[in-house]
Amino acid sequence: MSSISSAIQEKCLAFGDRVIKLNDYLLMEACKKEDGRSKKDGGGRIPIQLLAVANLSNQLLRAGTSVGANNAEATNAISKADFKSKSFIALKEARESLYWIDLLHRNRYLDDKQYTSIYADAEELVKILVTRCKKLNSESDDKKK
Repeated sequence: MSSISSAIQEKCLAFGDRVIKLNDYLLMEACKKEDGRSKKDGGGRIPIQLLAVANLSNQLLRAGTSVGANNAEATNAISKADFKSKSFIALKEARESLYWIDLLHRNRYLDDKQYTSIYADAEELVKILVTRCKKLNSESDDKKK
């Protein structure tokens, strides 16, 4: 693995760590808002407030950790086409993460400071992966000529 690939993977891992911690934080905060009750109320149902944040943060958890997983697969690809495919999937997952971060913020699960911080990290990954994917596209365009 090149030093550039290692640096990208480190950024992916750091982002994944943040997403995991944010997921835990959001779920704990939602539980606190339920007056200390457990996830199940007397009727055995999950409160709507907890269900909404759990679903949104789970989507971010899946997308945010998938960026690094797909990047790791790309760096260990069996072919150039496989590398390109996994790189584009990593980019799509990073962009999807931006969407879930926006949605969490719009619905006031993230305050402005939290939003700005994690959004900047996700945006940095998107920029890095866009650069890689553009380079891969231009390389394949050069081969077609």
